[in-house]
Order: sequence, then structure tokens, then C-alpha cells
Amino acid sequence: MKQKFPKFSLKKFLCGNSSTIISYYPKEECGIYGIYGVEEAANFTYLGLYALQHRGQESAGIVSTDGEHLYRYAGMGQVAHVFDEHKIKMLRGFAAIGHNRYSTTGASFLRNAQPIRVDSRLGSFALAHNGNITNAWELRRIFEEQGSIFQTTVDTEIIFHLMAKSEKNDFLEALIYALKRIQGAYSLLVLNRSELYAVRDPFGFRPLVMGKHKSGAIVFASETCAFDITDVEYIRDIEPGEIVKVSKKGIESFFPFPQSKRQALCIFENIYFSRPDSYIFNRSVFEVRKNLGKYLAIEHPAEADVVIGVPDSSIVAALGYAEQSGIPYTTGLIRSHYIGRTFIEPEQKIRDFGAKIKYNVVRSAVKDKRVVVVDDSIMRGTTSKKLIKMIRRAGAKEIHLRISAPPTKYPCFYGIDIPTRHELIASSHTIEEIQKYLRVDSLGYLSIENALKAMEVSNVKSQWCNACFSGDYPLPFDEKDYNNQKSLFAEYMIEEMR
Repeated sequence: MKQKFPKFSLKKFLCGNSSTIISYYPKEECGIYGIYGVEEAANFTYLGLYALQHRGQESAGIVSTDGEHLYRYAGMGQVAHVFDEHKIKMLRGFAAIGHNRYSTTGASFLRNAQPIRVDSRLGSFALAHNGNITNAWELRRIFEEQGSIFQTTVDTEIIFHLMAKSEKNDFLEALIYALKRIQGAYSLLVLNRSELYAVRDPFGFRPLVMGKHKSGAIVFASETCAFDITDVEYIRDIEPGEIVKVSKKGIESFFPFPQSKRQALCIFENIYFSRPDSYIFNRSVFEVRKNLGKYLAIEHPAEADVVIGVPDSSIVAALGYAEQSGIPYTTGLIRSHYIGRTFIEPEQKIRDFGAKIKYNVVRSAVKDKRVVVVDDSIMRGTTSKKLIKMIRRAGAKEIHLRISAPPTKYPCFYGIDIPTRHELIASSHTIEEIQKYLRVDSLGYLSIENALKAMEVSNVKSQWCNACFSGDYPLPFDEKDYNNQKSLFAEYMIEEMR
């Protein structure tokens, strides 16, 4: 007799019920780390991934090499939960790459955990990817029609198939062949038995930095905060369109791609994602965020008694706002770092439970005061509304909400899980309407012009991708293909539930 399954609602599964804690901020991307030329390479990689935990908490994995074999271990959850001393010791070798994952394509299941490792005619090799390959669905469809079998639903796997189809016998040539046929955002670490490659796409969407350990080992990471934990000295950024090869011969650099007409560094990396103690895109994230707050105070001043920031990513911008405005900064919100994706809510429902389990208001800091609340984004507006309500209930006399970024009106196709356009409140509502919905006394967003000015610290000039604010996508993309690509997530999720 055929087993019957309960009717499956994808919307309900993704959105959850009252006991599921949903964060309506943009989701983290992925963190990657690689090292070549040191004993216990996997141990270094573990520590690097630990420092990059903020970039992804769904899965973690490490692949290492001793020159003869590749060793892999990956699991679901955070780094400290996935690995223990025994597992790290199993990952022998002088080189390793690691990955923290937040899924932007493909479901959150063990099968999709990276780094992905394969055995092929080019030998055994593994790959860790941060970004989003925008033509992955189209290429996958072609390969499947030709009989290819895919083991995951992540866009990254298409690179392996392209390399296998390349008919190139040299590993680097096969890698270049594959990368010339993909589009989108990618910072990659590729490891075979004897070599480590670091790659950044020609637009430079995602950060990738290089450093050197005192032992002489060469290290790569998404952010420099992963260097500090193991005393690695920052050398430079991997350039857009560059491939760096590390082997027994030393370090070699290649620029095999046609030069892009423009760079497109992700502006949201500095506004929201990266840790403030990191240097990315040749800048201090701390200095950029402080600048954002200063420009916000100039553009949208407020008569207030205190400035508070929404932890954690908005704290530095709030400090900048306070410094520029002369209004004292204080800690007005406390964030719990110990909640998971779900939490059991008492049967007797609690108002705004999802927000309360994540944040709590310091009543003495806001009671009877005019408060400037600095945040770095508003997506759907639901979380912001709950936070404002909590601050109001704590006794704030006035609430002036300031956003250290322009209104987010468009989704991202390059590796950030920003909601669809119809879900973004700023795409269909005026600032006055959003202010009324949130029930704040005033609302001010930073302009695109001032956001770009805030990025230019240390006399470094760059070109930024601000498509989530402006709709100006540097790489043309068919939204239909994007939806097809995202549908792989739903299909696989349903299969796993069965």
C-alpha cells in the first residue's frame, strides 16, 4: 500500500509558525578560509572558520591534503558543534580549505555542505564558494539533458561539471575554462592534492584577502578577522579577475579573464555583513560604518537625548551618529547570541515573542527620553516594528529611527539572501508610509550619494554594486532564471521531508 504523506505547504515550512524565530534582516552569505604550507592545516582552518562564523551558521566543512589524499569532514550547524579534536586530527595534511555556509541557492541539508569534494580525471579536488552563479540553472539544465547527474542542488557543483567537460588535462587550464563559462559572483578556494587556488570574479563582488603566517604559510579568507586569531599578517586583497596559485614552487598570479568594464564591490559587505574588526576591499569596516553614521547625522539630524544602535551590526554606525551629532550614545538594546532557529513558545502566547527572545530593552536607558535608534536596514519592516514597540513600551518619549543605508528596494542576485521585491517594504511604500507603519516620530534613510561617500576611506576609490538600493545591476540577469534556480531549494526540501 502506498504511503500517504501530509499535504506539504512550502510557504508554511519556510515561514514557520509562532514557535519559529524568523529574522527579517538580510541573511549572511558564506565564509571561506584556506591555508597552504603548515602542519595541522585543518586546525588553522577550524580557527579561521570560527572567526568567520557570522557569515554562515547552517553547515561547516573542511577538506585537507597530505599530498596523496584529500580528507573531508562536514556537518550541519556551527563550527564548534561540527568539529571536535578527533575529527580535526583525521584531517591530515599541510594544506586545507574550509567553508561556513548560509544557503542562497540549494537547501540547507548535509548533501549541500561545502567544501564539495570530487574524484575526476583531473584527480581529486575540492572547492569552497562564496557568492552566486547566476547562470547555474541554465547550465545545469543543459548538462542534465545530456545525461549528467548532480549530487547537490547548489550552484557551485556546475564548476565541477564544466571542468570535467573541458577536455583540458592541465588543472589550471580546466579551471579557467570552467570559470570563463559561468557568470555572477564568486570568491573561490580550490584544493587538489598539491595546490591551492584562490579566485575572485572579474567584478569583485565578494571579498577575498591573502595573508602570511610567521611559518611562511599562505592564507586566504573572506575577511581579515580570520587572520587575527592565528597571527596571520594581511598582505593584500585578491584582485577582481585574479587567480592566485600556491604550490611548492611558490605563489603565482594569473589574470585570464577579459577585464570587466567596471568593478562591483558589494556595498552591503561594509554596511552589514562583515565584522567591524575586519579589513575588506582595502578598507577598515569599522571606519566605513562610523562614516555611515556620521553622514546619516548630517543628512537626518534629530532633537534627542540619546542615541542607541540595534546590535550587533549597527553599533558602530550609531557611534558615528552620536559623535557627529553630539548626542550621547548609550546601550539601549541587548541581543541574545544563544538562540537557534527555533524556540518553543509557551502555550499562552506572548506578544512579539520572536523579537523579545532575540532583543531586550534597557529600560533605564530609554525611559522618558527622546531616542534616536540607528539600524542598518529595513527589509519587510516586521522586526523593526516589533523593536520600536518594545522601546516604546519601555517608556521612550519619542523615537527617531535612522537607517545607515538607503532604502532596500531590490533583491540581490549575487549571493545575499534579500527577500523578493514584493516583500521589501521600501519597494512599494513611501518613507512617510513606512514611518506611519513603524509608528516612529521620524524616519530617515541615508541617501545613495552619501552612502558612496562614506565608503571612500583611506583615500581608496572603488566602484560599488548598490543594485539592492538602485536596481542598477552590474551584470544583467533574468529574474525568471533566478526563480528557477531558487526552485531547486523547494524541490530538494520536499524530497528530504519525505
